[in-house]
Amino acid sequence: MDWGREAEDRLNRIARCSLPGAGITRFPFTDEHRAALEEIKSWMLRAGMTTRLDAAATLVGRAGTGDKVFLIGSHQDSVRDGGRYDGIMGIVIGSLAVEKLKAEGKDLAVAVEVLAFADEEGVTFPTALLGPRALAGTVDPAVLSMTDRTGETLRDALNRFGADAQGIAALARDPGNVVGYLEVHIEQGPALEQADAALGVVTGICGIERNTVVFEGDTGHAGTVPMESRRDALVAASDFIAAVHDSACRIDGLRATIGALTLHPGVANAIPSRVELVLEIRSLLDMDRERFAVDAVKAGAEIGDRRNVAFSMHRSYQQPAVPADAMLVDALDQACQSVCPTVPRLPSGATHDASAMADLCPMAMLFVRCRGGLSHRPEEYASPEDMAAAVSATAAFLSALAG
Repeated sequence: MDWGREAEDRLNRIARCSLPGAGITRFPFTDEHRAALEEIKSWMLRAGMTTRLDAAATLVGRAGTGDKVFLIGSHQDSVRDGGRYDGIMGIVIGSLAVEKLKAEGKDLAVAVEVLAFADEEGVTFPTALLGPRALAGTVDPAVLSMTDRTGETLRDALNRFGADAQGIAALARDPGNVVGYLEVHIEQGPALEQADAALGVVTGICGIERNTVVFEGDTGHAGTVPMESRRDALVAASDFIAAVHDSACRIDGLRATIGALTLHPGVANAIPSRVELVLEIRSLLDMDRERFAVDAVKAGAEIGDRRNVAFSMHRSYQQPAVPADAMLVDALDQACQSVCPTVPRLPSGATHDASAMADLCPMAMLFVRCRGGLSHRPEEYASPEDMAAAVSATAAFLSALAG
């Protein structure tokens, strides 16, 4: 069996489970989701797994027996016009790894479950990670009342799809029975390509925070207010944006982004009196992230004083960093080295289902090289050769698990 070509064939087939468009558009609890689950179920059955849909609409395939279980998972959903590898490739790799062990006649020391989560991207409802949070016992019941653009609640969507919103609380697993969790995912960045490495072992998932920043000055006619007397909020905000970027460049592993900005009054012939922006900070080290936010407040206040405008900044969202389990990282590294000459260790700057699963059990992630580091777009690509390496490494990792 050419495992890489088989992975590519499966991804090409399931790519048809999409709304029309340039890329893949597959949202949870839709006809496209239902069609995708039929494809995934066929993969699981071919690997000798039994299958079931749980109350959170996670398709579960199980191989082996016993109370102890190791979990492999990722998500089937996509962003609008996304790529054909993000999320779904991890389910393909997990299923093929189990199938490879079956083909080789190798017994599993613990049961293995492959999990196809319904909703990681959070495109339809203003929440995400329901599947892994249900297993970890961390679901906030209030999210079931959240609505999509049509007014349908998450509760109703689950029940309509054939899941069971009322049964979600009962999905929480006993941590004592779960050995660990592995997620295989395209890197979504250029590090592996730059290192000429097919696979990389993730050291942890970066912490994230978002801060609302406001600069307030005075508006006035663009043609009559002298330059030297202006209190231009956009000029101050521009200074702040440049200062944040330059400071982040000096801190290894930290990412700072200002990707949203609004102006008032927002017309060509008026001086901006108010600018509101969002500063997002990511780092594997929460201490670095928090220190950067403190320094950003100081920089903003100094810029406000210099430009004669008011400044404020407050945190609107925070998610702590999630380190990968050291023992699983070492075991995964060893498994990867059996098939790849170079296996970098690197952090994940993006959030994954693994971040929620870490509340249940030890967590590890395996990154697969993606061309150009591109993701969430139709050009997303991982080669059959690299996916074959991921199947072999995952199978070797599972084979080495102790009972």
